[in-house]
Amino acid sequence: MKLFIPAFLAWMLAEAGMLGAQASIPAPARIAIRAGRLIDGTAEAPIVNAVILIEGDRITAVGPGLAIPPGIRVIDLSAYTVLPGLIDCHTHITDNPSADGNRFRRSPIDIAVTVHLYARRTLEAGFTTIRDVGAPEFIDVALRNAINRGEIPGPRIQAATLAIGATGGHSDVNGLSPYIRFQEFSGVADGEAEIRKMVRTLVKRGADVIKTTATAGAMSEEESVEAPQYTQAELDALVDEAKMWGRRVAAHAHGAEGIKRAVRAGVASIEHGTFLDEEAARMMVERGTYLVADSYEDSYFLARAPSLGYPAIIIQKLGAVVQGHEASIKLAMKMGVKIAFGTDAGMLPHGDNAKQFRDYVRWGMTPMQAIKTATANAADLLGWSDRVGTISPGRFADLIAVPGDPLKDLTELERVSFVMKGGEVVKGTRELAK
Repeated sequence: MKLFIPAFLAWMLAEAGMLGAQASIPAPARIAIRAGRLIDGTAEAPIVNAVILIEGDRITAVGPGLAIPPGIRVIDLSAYTVLPGLIDCHTHITDNPSADGNRFRRSPIDIAVTVHLYARRTLEAGFTTIRDVGAPEFIDVALRNAINRGEIPGPRIQAATLAIGATGGHSDVNGLSPYIRFQEFSGVADGEAEIRKMVRTLVKRGADVIKTTATAGAMSEEESVEAPQYTQAELDALVDEAKMWGRRVAAHAHGAEGIKRAVRAGVASIEHGTFLDEEAARMMVERGTYLVADSYEDSYFLARAPSLGYPAIIIQKLGAVVQGHEASIKLAMKMGVKIAFGTDAGMLPHGDNAKQFRDYVRWGMTPMQAIKTATANAADLLGWSDRVGTISPGRFADLIAVPGDPLKDLTELERVSFVMKGGEVVKGTRELAK
């Protein structure tokens, strides 16, 4: 009994301490946002004089003239257009177009100590979620984890880590002497067995999504910009392995044959799709494959590549890609291919992501269609429709506001005044006490 009483008292004291600690946990913050115009990511027209109720990091209610409970914090955006936080499905958060054209002059440490700057610029530009489709040394995973822990500001990230590609292909960029070796992680894999092992390795190291280079590309020195670089069997194995581990696959593919192989294999998205043809577009429609349509950054980078010291073959291939984008995006729209927003930011300065919308409307999208590529469509591609992409109950309170009407002038999205991520204001403080 002498032993039982102290033990019992210790248990009671511990329980009391736990209850006291629980009692001291503050209730989730409650916020109401007044929106002059609300584009919620689903409706075809804006909602006027809407109210958004938020508790903690989630939206609880949305509607016009919604009653605001007493004592709640109110953020007055009645002179603004409010939209869901934007989503960029194709970024390289570790890259920077102002860097020296010789990538071997920068170590992974150089990249790691600056990448937080690009994350913050992206977030403050209104992109509260990104899919990062290729980064060295698992830096994107470390960045994602630091953001998720609340240690640094940045968007929600789906990280692809290393892009998987063939020897001598777009993911194998070391064109130096074979006697010069670098101590770095590589996504180069050949044959079904190696590819499957690479998928497993990337999943082990934190990949949320798998990226593969199904064709040649512009920013590498192989002869072609569009030739296939994996066989059908290799792509089939890659996608099959990724699916077994619950991962979707994004396939870099410029040329039509590489696009078709990737679509047959079952990838979730074709990145770039520069030389899309009708057969490939039809296959994408039948299988529900997304086109992540970027274009603006290639024109931007082509104008600067010579001064950055890029070789003539890269400049030549960039020129071919720039010429191909308009026809590809117009064909995709005509055939009914699902389109998600992507920028290849890293070739474009981080924070300038919204400039991609200019090409979309120039080539035939309505402003609302363009907005949906970066909201509901993008969330669907990521498999995060229950989290982001729309302003509706249960979703994260990821919101942006712009001063004008983006349905009249889509460049308003380049002038974001207010950003909220997960119920926390990260840019703009316009408030009305209640």
